[in-house]
Amino acid sequence: MTENALIEAARVSKAWPFQEAQKLLKRYPNGKPGDAPMLFETGYGPSGLPHIGTFQEVLRTTLVRRAYEALTGGAPTRLVAFSDDMDGLRKVPDNIPNGEVLAANLGKPLSRIPDPFGTHESFAHHNNAMLRDFLDRFGFDYEFVSASDRYNSGEFDAALTRVLECNQAILDVMLPTLREERRKTYSPVLPVSPTSGVVLQVPVEVIDSATGLIRFTDEDGTVVEQSVFGGKAKLQWKVDWAMRWYALGVDYEMCGKDLTDSVTQSGKIVQILGGRKPEGLIYELFLDENGEKISKSKGNGLTIEQWLTYGTEESLGFYLFREPKSAKQLHVGVIPKAVDEYWQFRGNLAGQALDKQLGNPVWHLLRANGEDAGAGDTVPVTFSLLLNLVGVLGAEATAEQVWSYLGNYVADATPEAHPELGEMVRAALATNRDFIAPTLKRRAPTANEAEALKVLDAELEKAGSEATAEALQNVVYEIGKNETYQFETLRDWFKALYETLLGSSQGPRMGSFIALYGVPETRKLIAEALSAAG
Repeated sequence: MTENALIEAARVSKAWPFQEAQKLLKRYPNGKPGDAPMLFETGYGPSGLPHIGTFQEVLRTTLVRRAYEALTGGAPTRLVAFSDDMDGLRKVPDNIPNGEVLAANLGKPLSRIPDPFGTHESFAHHNNAMLRDFLDRFGFDYEFVSASDRYNSGEFDAALTRVLECNQAILDVMLPTLREERRKTYSPVLPVSPTSGVVLQVPVEVIDSATGLIRFTDEDGTVVEQSVFGGKAKLQWKVDWAMRWYALGVDYEMCGKDLTDSVTQSGKIVQILGGRKPEGLIYELFLDENGEKISKSKGNGLTIEQWLTYGTEESLGFYLFREPKSAKQLHVGVIPKAVDEYWQFRGNLAGQALDKQLGNPVWHLLRANGEDAGAGDTVPVTFSLLLNLVGVLGAEATAEQVWSYLGNYVADATPEAHPELGEMVRAALATNRDFIAPTLKRRAPTANEAEALKVLDAELEKAGSEATAEALQNVVYEIGKNETYQFETLRDWFKALYETLLGSSQGPRMGSFIALYGVPETRKLIAEALSAAG
């Protein structure tokens, strides 16, 4: 594949990262002036710990970044992970220790509140460190930027001056969007009280934009004149977002559907400042298994730790890649399919034409951090088949047991030889222990099912332990087609096998399962089922 062939294919690709990257080509048809890098940004509010939403935004932005690089033959790019740690703490998070430390500092900038964990300079410093560790864990290429550093150091002073110069024009944009009561106290600038250190929501008069001087009434009624420079103020959220775009020169930033209005207002404000609204994607939000919006306060979502317990990192990326403009249910039940579909798409990749490769999620995921190794790799056993195996083995199944059965199906069956399969075994055992084993219940076969099971047992005895999965599948198939056993459809026969042998209404290709579990072991399951029939 030549670079020109990739560029030509990328320019007509319908894959959403390329569609997003096309926006940047239109933004700067000849590249950014002076060969400056295209700047991508993701935002993070460090009032809580990083979560799956943080991961998906950085991942999806990275996918667009890599698509743009492919589209342009390697034009320079940067990704900034921005922490809004000058924001005032509004409430105490439920999952933080020593909540009284935070409760005593409500309203203060996150970077000026003691760390309740006792390990860092401030609450924000702790959460920022967690964010960097989190992003580093997944190998993201990014630059970390802290709001408090920029405000305190004066690097935002020029942009703050511009905000003060445009104060009335910004008010003209924002005030019509606010309730009447809120309009009375709204100001684009939020001064930090010189007495309490709290970020104040009070009317502000601009005295001198060049020196950053403003006038406001403090909490105790004192009229104060102070500069907005040196971390003595921050901006309202929508104004702050626009100022950041202006100051940093952000070209691309995506966000969730809940920020649609913010994008509109911030886009107007950045134009007032003399900047340009970045390109971006507004993605849909996650839903729980009941189709309700996920809420951190309700705890009805799925954490990234939970996904990585019951699935794999690759499957998480795969699930988040697809259809970002459609709402996604996020619960344990979606993980097995995501694991198997990831490997299905990965196995197909090497044999696909270039245009099909660019539409394959795995093409993008493998390049998320500048790598393209692994195309065309497969795993010898599906995750769904592993789940059926461990389901039969029971809640106390061990990895050693699973690998011993995998020896029936896989050459050199060890986690060292098959590390990806090792991750799947780990996840399957956890899923079985916590969700599958407690629900499995085998039923006794009906009379006609029992007759069919007797024939299957006899056929398996003849086939022996060396029979292939395909040969075993044919044996099962032929029995189900035999009208003697009165199955209306083959599906009824397979459902009977799942319910009587595995304790589930759904299951794998039985030939593959028998080859994995072993012919003698499967015959024992049949014997148990026939015994239950009486």
